[in-house]
Amino acid sequence: MKLMTEEQLLLAYLKTHGATAPKVIPGKREVTFLSKATGIPQVWKWSQKENSPQQYTELKDRVMSVHHSPTGTKTIVGMDHHGNEKQQLFLLTENESNVDELVVSKDHFHRFGGWSPSEEKISFASNRRHPGYFDVYIFDLENNTEELVYQYDGSCAPVCWTKDGKNLILRLIDTNIDQSLYVLNLETKQLKQIGPKDMNGRYGSIIVTGNDEGGILLTDAGRDTLAIFHFSFQNPSILKEVLEIDGWDIEEIELSLDESKLSFTVNEGGISKLGIYQLDSHTFNYVDGLPSGVYDSLSWLSNHELIVGVKSSIHPGDIWLVDLQKNETERLTTVGEEKSISHLWMEPELCSFSSFDGLEVPYFLYGKKNEEQPVVIYVHGGPESQIRSVFNPVIQYLAAKGFAVAAPNVRGSMGYGRKYVKLDDVRKRMDAVADLKWLVEDLVRSHGVDENKVGIMGRSYGGFMVLAALTHYPNVWAAGVDIVGISHFKTFLENTGPWRRKIREYEYGSLEHDVDFFEEIAPLNHTDKITAPLLVFHGRNDVRVPVSEAEQLTADLKKQGKPVELIVFENEGHQTEKLENHITMNTKIVEFFRKYL
Repeated sequence: MKLMTEEQLLLAYLKTHGATAPKVIPGKREVTFLSKATGIPQVWKWSQKENSPQQYTELKDRVMSVHHSPTGTKTIVGMDHHGNEKQQLFLLTENESNVDELVVSKDHFHRFGGWSPSEEKISFASNRRHPGYFDVYIFDLENNTEELVYQYDGSCAPVCWTKDGKNLILRLIDTNIDQSLYVLNLETKQLKQIGPKDMNGRYGSIIVTGNDEGGILLTDAGRDTLAIFHFSFQNPSILKEVLEIDGWDIEEIELSLDESKLSFTVNEGGISKLGIYQLDSHTFNYVDGLPSGVYDSLSWLSNHELIVGVKSSIHPGDIWLVDLQKNETERLTTVGEEKSISHLWMEPELCSFSSFDGLEVPYFLYGKKNEEQPVVIYVHGGPESQIRSVFNPVIQYLAAKGFAVAAPNVRGSMGYGRKYVKLDDVRKRMDAVADLKWLVEDLVRSHGVDENKVGIMGRSYGGFMVLAALTHYPNVWAAGVDIVGISHFKTFLENTGPWRRKIREYEYGSLEHDVDFFEEIAPLNHTDKITAPLLVFHGRNDVRVPVSEAEQLTADLKKQGKPVELIVFENEGHQTEKLENHITMNTKIVEFFRKYL
């Protein structure tokens, strides 16, 4: 085999892609999924008849979501423009290659809310009335008309219809992590709340059962982790526990076609377990035979066959079939295969360290763990997110090239209960930054990394963490990479999308009460302390963290004559989706760390 040059090797890593978000097309032995094989996310389809994936859409921009009608004869796809997240809805009809505009208002966002049981209508939410308010609409496909059915001065979205088509279940966003659920009667416009009133909670995977008497959902209302509960429309405020897993979140549930069992996933420290719960006997078992990693997008192909999206640190993502009758698992796609380099990929070690206050903080550690090894700290965004055991091309490349890479879930991360995720709220923000310093101390002490060769990188809120670490603990770092990061919470909240401001204030603090704290901790106010070279990336169309956050920071550092470089992608938003930009950004990151570490 011909040896690759370093440039070819890095390119092979960056071009690696997987199959994600599988969905069974109802009534068919076919599954759609998303893939970046063409450079941007498009819809692909696997069918048992052909047994090989075929591209299903060829749209000019990224596909954000896919929604099949109850009979599988129609499909809605959501697409934005140059990463601006303003999703527009398009209709694909069975046996037609045409993609027709359905719900389009290019200056506004659209959140799909489900097909009506008759397939004559869809629901969606949009901020057309006010940038910060999302109202609920119904679109009639037969008459090509829209109807406003619910106004809300805040952020909300429809979730699904009841089986009789007379009600919508709505999710109203209360805080950065919590929501409330309501049943909206489409005739009377009356609302009924699902779940206990005046109790914060996350709600997910809402499923209405066939008898239309109630349904099943996930929530952590009144508890620390997500568990499965049953609700009835007659007494919707009363939730009856179905299943909990001690210490961990149940992340996703899906009811079988005959409604006899529930498939569910459990998040155990960033790694998934797949279970099957029998509703008649109230028992469950875990499924064996899938690769270790993260499981999502559960979808039933038949009453005994389950489709699962599987990805891991050494597997970019593919679609798997679980046959409960045969007790077998089968990989249906090989989109995530890259034989030329996959032998170089590494599984991380799951570690933890005790932080400044005794809190145990978990992290994934990649690399060969040589003595005196350079290390890169990779900080996730959110902040209420979680680093998971999934493929990251830059982490893998750095690890293959002799770096250790540590990816922590500092306080404030999801996946470890409500108490843990609240530990960095508002004026506790810098406790999470201190976790990073203590992580480095643990890496030096326990894993022998070189304390003079420590770099840090992060995206979005992870970008803020990079900047805060560089300014508050400058002696720890030899280099930093900030991707779409926040440099000042005051300017961020003033300039972020109005629909996000109130929600983010629950996490970061408010412009009314916490500006003094924002000034105290802002990386922009402490640039004089930065000693490490800094590389900054941003998308011009970012509606979450405006590009001004990067511009004001780099302008200030340049005035001081400090080593900083800013690269702005004119055709990207908060995510970096286009392949050519992905290659440019990550090539520069690798070169940067190799130079300074």
